[in-house]
Amino acid sequence: MYSFDPKKLDIRQMHNLMIGGIAPRPIALVSTQSASGQDNLAPFSFFNAFSSNPPVVAFSPARRGRDGTYKDTYKNLVETKECVVHVVTFDIVEQVNLTSTEYPTGVDEFIKSGLTKVASEVVKPFRVQESPFHLECRLRDMIALGDNNGSGQLAICDVIYVHIAENLYKDNKVVVEKMDQVGRNGGHYYTRAFGPSLFEAPQPQTKLGIGWDGLPNWLFELGLTKNQLALLAQVESLPDNVHQKPPSWSENQLSELQKKLQSRDIASAWQLLSTQ
Repeated sequence: MYSFDPKKLDIRQMHNLMIGGIAPRPIALVSTQSASGQDNLAPFSFFNAFSSNPPVVAFSPARRGRDGTYKDTYKNLVETKECVVHVVTFDIVEQVNLTSTEYPTGVDEFIKSGLTKVASEVVKPFRVQESPFHLECRLRDMIALGDNNGSGQLAICDVIYVHIAENLYKDNKVVVEKMDQVGRNGGHYYTRAFGPSLFEAPQPQTKLGIGWDGLPNWLFELGLTKNQLALLAQVESLPDNVHQKPPSWSENQLSELQKKLQSRDIASAWQLLSTQ
């Protein structure tokens, strides 16, 4: 394993480690407006949700790496305290990519990207019609994380109005499997959260499971992956007859056990282990 002291790396090296190692990251497509009414649109992948009550999101319109100047998003937010944060879906990823171009101040990225303006309910910045999820926000705080080239500027924003496409909201929940969001990875890579790329990993039951340390030692000799062993560790107690290693264990039996764990049928997996 390579190990680094960030103080001994240049900006580009550290940036590449951060964006490549912390991934995929959700993308905030942020619309702002200057005090004079000039619209701006830009994407940020140093972004996430940090509270539901109250609803708070944060993103970082960092200073430019080459000269330390501030981006229009930062300047507009500090000036007007308002923005709209949108999620980025696969069908608009290339249009969003256009908004990342460093056009001169005064150029409208809505026009350059072909994305459509929609009036907001509360704030002045426009919403992006093509995005299915919009958060109208007011700036709570802007925290300078450094004073150097490339230093992050953490914009902490209170969500004051939410919009979601009707086909993506059912029974008071977001229909995650239909959202088709993209995330940012290192380099020019992105991740698409859709179809086979999505999987469910329900949290362990409310009652306490036996945990990793409660598994019989012989289970670690069967050739199961750590994920599969962790699934077995979710049970509240061990079946009475699995404390001893089975006298024999074939490849076919292991394959059957792995299939049950793949489908998260933990009860049947333990039943298979206890009947050998």
